[in-house]
Amino acid sequence: MTWKIKAALALGLACLSQGAGAVSCEDRSFEGNSYTICEVDAGQEEMRLFYKEGEDGAVLGQFFAVDDVLKAEDKQLAFAMNAGMYHEDRAPVGHYVENGVELMRVIPNAGPGNFGLLPNGVFCIREARADVFETKLYLAQKPACKHATQSGPMLVIDGELHPRFLKDSTSRYTRNGVATSKDGQRAVFVISNNRVTFYEMGSFVRDSLKLPQALYFDGNVSRIYAPGIGRNDKGFLLGPIVGVVE
Repeated sequence: MTWKIKAALALGLACLSQGAGAVSCEDRSFEGNSYTICEVDAGQEEMRLFYKEGEDGAVLGQFFAVDDVLKAEDKQLAFAMNAGMYHEDRAPVGHYVENGVELMRVIPNAGPGNFGLLPNGVFCIREARADVFETKLYLAQKPACKHATQSGPMLVIDGELHPRFLKDSTSRYTRNGVATSKDGQRAVFVISNNRVTFYEMGSFVRDSLKLPQALYFDGNVSRIYAPGIGRNDKGFLLGPIVGVVE
């Protein structure tokens, strides 16, 4: 093996190592269903929420549009996922904070649809950590989130499934969400690769990932950008997007 080939291999391995450092993705099977999970070290990596291009700009709506915005900072997306429910104009349904600016207040009351299936919750990104809070706890604790998005329902609350999930439910969709560890250092993003129920997805987080808090983001419109595993989902224009920046 010549030195040129060795150098090229070393460079390729270095690039792979850098990608793995930002976010680690893999497929997992659990009780007959398939999921893709992407784990982020919240203490080390930069996570952000993206909605519009600037305060008064157009809604970004697509992963490539977020990546284009980051080019101005000489940065790029290492991972992204849709991050919460949105209205027809793609405005966030619930609480939304981006770069410390609140664009939508907290919605604490029950309501129609999955979002209003209490308890729902908030995904909060702070300095060197990320956490899923049940909404009432979020209001009580008032964490200083640089980025926050509210969605619902909660999938897992303190290690227990949402109390209204039914084991024999027939409501199946491609679904996605996020789970966090107690110390706020692990953020694991989950998307199902086939249609699943809330009960099945919550059970996967609780029993396979063994994480204590998890929040549902959406169903049917669920999309993921994970270049490390060659995945870039196309489809619906999105509202809020969560991304890992490098």
